[in-house]
This record gives sequence, C-alpha cells and structure tokens, in this order.
Amino acid sequence: MSLAVVYSRAQLGIVAPLVTVEVHLGNGLPGLSIVGLPETAVKESKDRVRGALLNSRFEFPARRITINLAPADLPKDGGRFDLPIALGILAASGQVALDHLADYEFIGELALSGELRPISGALPAGIAAATAGRRLIVPLLNLAEAALLDTQQALSAGHLLEVTQHLNTREPLATTQRLDIQPNAAETRDLTEVRGQTRARRALEIAAAGGHSLLFAGPPGTGKSLLASRLPGILPPMNDSEALEAAAIASISAQGFKPEHWRRRPYRAPHHTASAVALVGGGSHPLHPTRSNVIVSAYRGHCWIASICKS
Repeated sequence: MSLAVVYSRAQLGIVAPLVTVEVHLGNGLPGLSIVGLPETAVKESKDRVRGALLNSRFEFPARRITINLAPADLPKDGGRFDLPIALGILAASGQVALDHLADYEFIGELALSGELRPISGALPAGIAAATAGRRLIVPLLNLAEAALLDTQQALSAGHLLEVTQHLNTREPLATTQRLDIQPNAAETRDLTEVRGQTRARRALEIAAAGGHSLLFAGPPGTGKSLLASRLPGILPPMNDSEALEAAAIASISAQGFKPEHWRRRPYRAPHHTASAVALVGGGSHPLHPTRSNVIVSAYRGHCWIASICKS
C-alpha cells in the first residue's frame, strides 16, 4: 500500500491539537516534500528521518514521497513530528504493519542514529490522546511525564527500532508505572513559621478557604513577602485534574516537568522591578489560565498581590 496515515499531536499552549500525518508514495523522480504549514524545524525533518531510517537498517523508498500534515491551517513546529513521519514512510512502503497504527499516536524527535530525543509538551499530548481513546508513544526521556497518565495509555521507547518491533508485534513495549508522589510535608511552607500577624493570618485562611485574592499593603519589612509565600501551604490538596493541569503547564515551559513537583501548588514570585507587561506575559502562543490554584505574588510599590488564579 502506498498510503499510510499516522496520528500525532501539535503544541499550542497547553492544548495539543490532533495532527494527521498522511504519507503517500507516488511515481516520478525520487524526492520528499512536506506540506501542511510546516516551519523550518519540520521541513528539516526529512533529512533527520532519512538518516534515522538508513542507520536503523531500513530501506528509504526511492520514490516521490508526499507528506501532508493536516489540518493545513495549523502551524507545525519543532521536531515532534519526526517519529510519525518515519513510521508513515515505513508503513507506506510495507516495512511496518498498518494493522495497529490507528490505535496509537506518536511524538518524538529522531537522532540520525534512530534514537528518540525528548520533546516538550508530552503530557498535554498524552492527556489529549487518552481523551481520543488512543495510546501515546513518547521518547524514553519523557517517561516521567508519561508516568503521570494511566498505565494503559502511554508507552515509551528509546529507539525507532523498538517502536517498529512493537507495531510488528515482535516485542511489545513495556507499559509505564503510574507516578503518584505525594508532596513532602517537610518542604511545604505554611503559617507555622509565622509569629504574630494575627489579622493577616486570618485573612490568608479566609482566602484559602474561599479561593479569594489578597492585597497586602505596608512598608518594607512588615512581612508581606513572608505571608504571601505561605499561602500555598494552607491550600487544600490538589486533586488529579488540578495536578495534571499544573504539570501540563510545567511540561511546556523552559524548565520542564520535574517529578518532585507533582501535586505541589505552583508559586511564582516575580521581581519587584517587573513591569505589568512582563507579569501578564504573551508571545505568539500565550498560555491559557489554569484552574490549578497557581499562586502569583507580585510586589508593586508598597503592595504585595497574592492571587489565586482560576479560569
């Protein structure tokens, strides 16, 4: 069969829209073209995929290869489509079985040796794939994020050969063990470290119980920063939905997700010289607000603002 369809996920903030990778092998002079609004990193994937296939002892078809990333109006960036493109070429050329492709989604960047490199935003993609009723295969270094999902919904692999052997039912990939780390109480700061400040402590307790925002006003040294930093410690525990959403935001950030931060209330303390624009943020893909009670503290003049963000 000269046509193969592989499912993957793009990254748009904390949303992971579905991308259908269609690979067609046609007659004509050998060549490879990628359509569907790909950015530079995606266009360069043809060279990475070719090297990965050849170094993994697969045959790169000497035919005219057309790769369509649908929907065409959704920008595609990064190296996350390397793995689905490679599998689409192998499936269209008959080197990988087509029987189970529709049951999986794939994301991952390929090295020239065929090894899988990690990508950002693996957790949002896993959540979206589970909602669609498909299992997600991610690089091995994204295992910490995949382990947050149900053990039957995410698989990880370290090399292209492992994925192809799994699809050909020769050597199934091992399922991940779900990660469920409870926050360390010793690392949680709460009001036990605050002496005095009776009215301020009462205000914090009311805000934590009702999900309200706070405004601390006063001269430097009166304890505004101390009180604001203790608010996360008296909030109720995060449920699974809140914890997954907070981890999804960390997954697409520059720092990435850290397992030790699982179920820990996020806390941000921007520098007092940060402008209003810097606090709001933005960019070509501004993040959506979260429902996971992110504590944002900002010092403006003589005021500390402690806000519990909810969408």
